[in-house]
Amino acid sequence: MDTGVKSRFALFKSDFMIRITGVNNNYDHGVNCDRTRIMKVVIIGAGGHGRVVLDILRKNHQFEIVGFLDSNPSLLHSFVDGVQVIGDLSMVSRFRQHDIGGAIVAIGDNKVRDKYATDLENLGISLVNAIHPSATIADNARIGKNVVIASGTNICTHVILEDSVICNTGCIIDHESVIRRAVHICPGVKIAGHVTVNEAAFIGIGATIIQGVTIGESVVAGAGTVILEDVPTFSTVVGVPARLTKTSHIPDLNQKIQASTADLEPVRSLVTRPVRIRPQPLASGPKS
Repeated sequence: MDTGVKSRFALFKSDFMIRITGVNNNYDHGVNCDRTRIMKVVIIGAGGHGRVVLDILRKNHQFEIVGFLDSNPSLLHSFVDGVQVIGDLSMVSRFRQHDIGGAIVAIGDNKVRDKYATDLENLGISLVNAIHPSATIADNARIGKNVVIASGTNICTHVILEDSVICNTGCIIDHESVIRRAVHICPGVKIAGHVTVNEAAFIGIGATIIQGVTIGESVVAGAGTVILEDVPTFSTVVGVPARLTKTSHIPDLNQKIQASTADLEPVRSLVTRPVRIRPQPLASGPKS
């Protein structure tokens, strides 16, 4: 191959990976091959998901974890798996003076995670990915920012993972599927090819989605659900095969989240505990 062509190809590949991952990571989906380049980062959220993210970042050897930030005042100065909770989100304004290069939002709640990530980006904070080294990811998969890919996950060819997606332990996402912003794919989920999962959906542990299905925005799929057809926006499905148990429209709650996290200029509005969206208990079927 001509030297000039090789050079242009290398530049294209580098630019392509910067655009899909948010960092120049040597075309390795977030696991930096250059061990001398260490970025100082903080983890937003010191709960269970924060522990998972911490473990993944440690295994990557790419980041120096400065500490956790959490809005729960009772956690201040406590330690989570050896890393201290150093403050709340009011500390974001001090990142640069402490040479902190990035952050990752480790909050399980889809809407809140996405809103925090957006606000941090608007403040000029780089968002990093946490990708476990045991995950299998196709070279042509496209991965956004603030993405978590846990151990044993399989991301197949031409899959798209948008910003703030969680792919939890051992899930499989097959060819040409699209996972939109702030979706949570729980452990053991199997998603066939050409599936679209829209924004802020929650796909419960062990669920299965057959090929070509579209899952609507903010859908909740219960554990073990087998989804054979499209699921409408703001609905809950459970069972084998999946059955619709309820639908809801939640613009008012979304507006509350917008209001609760909108005032990030001094970042003081985020000191209070964020609004949590948690799925209501799934309705049980008729007794036999």
